[in-house]
Amino acid sequence: MLFVGILVVLGAVVSGFILSGGDIHLLIQPYEVLVIVGVAIGSVLISTPLPMMKKLVSGVMGAIKGFHNSKQDYLELLKSFNELFLVAQRDGLLSIEAHIEHPKESTILSQNKKFVEDDFMTEFFCDSMKVMLTGSVPPHDLEELMDSEIETYEIESEPIAGTIATVGDAFPALGIVAAVLGIIITMGSINEGPAVVGHHVAAALVGTFLGVLLAYGIVGPISVKMHHDIEDKKRHLVTIKTAVLAYAKGNPPMIALEIARRTIFSDNRPSFGELENFLRGKSE
Repeated sequence: MLFVGILVVLGAVVSGFILSGGDIHLLIQPYEVLVIVGVAIGSVLISTPLPMMKKLVSGVMGAIKGFHNSKQDYLELLKSFNELFLVAQRDGLLSIEAHIEHPKESTILSQNKKFVEDDFMTEFFCDSMKVMLTGSVPPHDLEELMDSEIETYEIESEPIAGTIATVGDAFPALGIVAAVLGIIITMGSINEGPAVVGHHVAAALVGTFLGVLLAYGIVGPISVKMHHDIEDKKRHLVTIKTAVLAYAKGNPPMIALEIARRTIFSDNRPSFGELENFLRGKSE
């Protein structure tokens, strides 16, 4: 949807300009783009430490890819936990040690491809289960441990989205920088006739236009999307945490899943009946 949104934004602007009688060639000003985007990238390099830069690139790529769990994804997640907890209940906690140590090779966890392919989510679950398997950590301490990791994830991720938002806020000013440079060029060619002067003024105004468009039409919305992705991933972590803690407190697997189910946002939350039928292998 990110690319669809960008296409809608650009399509609306360009088509509106053309239908109003504008010449599309006037909007093609590569040097204005060079100034605006180049300064934006340079400012990020100045203000961002190298480790954060790597996370920034990863965060932008993540925003393009997107993080979203559907109702089906949550059903598959809870089903894999249910099967794992049932084995632990039947054969003891140590019986699931191999599944926790090597989740991608686990006959239970590997069935949920989306879960095992997300290294962060898998490590969060498996590391928490390893702590529980030691048998020496009470549930309230395990909860504090998992909350600390969720908090660390949030503190670590928010500045990345904040940096993109800051860059977006700067684009209108960068557009003015490009426009001022264009006006300087215009004043230097004032004796070359109205046609030349008009062309330079148009190019300068395109700089202002691009700065505002990038800020409020593309970069700003991307930063908002990154915030939403962080919240979605945090909610996913909370659901995993709740399932693990509920089972660690001695609840039967089905009750642990029901407690975890209620932490899922309403638009993706399966009903009790849907979860029960899915665990039984029924489509409805």
